[in-house]
Amino acid sequence: MYLATLPIDAAIGHILRHNLADHAGHKLLSKGRRLTADNVAQLRALGIETVRVAVLEPGDVHEDEAARRLAEAVCGPGVIATPAVHSRVNLLAEADGVVEVDAEALLAINDVDGLTIATLANHTLVRARQRVATIKIIPFAVREEELARAEQTARARGSVVGLRPLRPTPVGVLLVSSPAARGRVERGVYPAIEARVTALGSTIVATRFVPPDERAVAAAIEDLRSVGARLLIVAGETSIMDRDDVTPQGIRAAGGHIEHYGAPVEPGNLLLLAYLDGPGDPLPVLGVPGGVRLPDLHLGGLPLPLALAGERVTRPETLELA
Repeated sequence: MYLATLPIDAAIGHILRHNLADHAGHKLLSKGRRLTADNVAQLRALGIETVRVAVLEPGDVHEDEAARRLAEAVCGPGVIATPAVHSRVNLLAEADGVVEVDAEALLAINDVDGLTIATLANHTLVRARQRVATIKIIPFAVREEELARAEQTARARGSVVGLRPLRPTPVGVLLVSSPAARGRVERGVYPAIEARVTALGSTIVATRFVPPDERAVAAAIEDLRSVGARLLIVAGETSIMDRDDVTPQGIRAAGGHIEHYGAPVEPGNLLLLAYLDGPGDPLPVLGVPGGVRLPDLHLGGLPLPLALAGERVTRPETLELA
């Protein structure tokens, strides 16, 4: 591609580089348009004799076609592409779920001159039809070999931008508190947990209330598992204050292990992530801080949606909260 200023008759079939307005200042022709004979007649009527255009050469790929092809290459499961318009394609979520972005592949593609992909952060919770990424081709055309290199990078990874859909999951809730604080915990903490779970398409199937005793915690965990809970949320009168606090000790006593304690967010840093092995898939346990009452607590932004999307949340995913 090269840029030129041509007589209007010689510009037919080439790409207009800038918007053109009529004598009243109203937009007449938009940049990016391939000029036609009718357009030239419009320009001639305004007394315009030359026009700035982009001229494509053999081996150039038009911006809309480049955007379409790149979208086809980077789209993973659960993501659909809109038609290319003005060198832009939006990638949309097919369902409620968690965005998965291959950061290494994304960086490699964005390193190709003229190609850009902007995405939501990895593991962002999205709703169906929400935009998760935008592909924008910067010039009016890119070279075939450059586009092919980006396509090869994307296809070699399998998915650059994908989606893990939320799965309806039976959830068990364990509330740990002294008898004196039970009413306050049930009125304040439980409704907040229930609202989060319901909003993510899952259901609380059982709730247990126990005093702060590791044996009672362990017994309640085993009980919740036995009645069919496939994810446990533990909360209580106070946040978990240490890896060896009562709740973590109870999780260990039930046969679980602590995956990670502490999250780089405020509020919400006293987050515990644990798993119980046993029959079937490992059972995730989220020990949530008192800030679960807050609607904007980051807890709802990563560990819970990820777990409900069927992903095993580990220490690295928790650190991504920063």
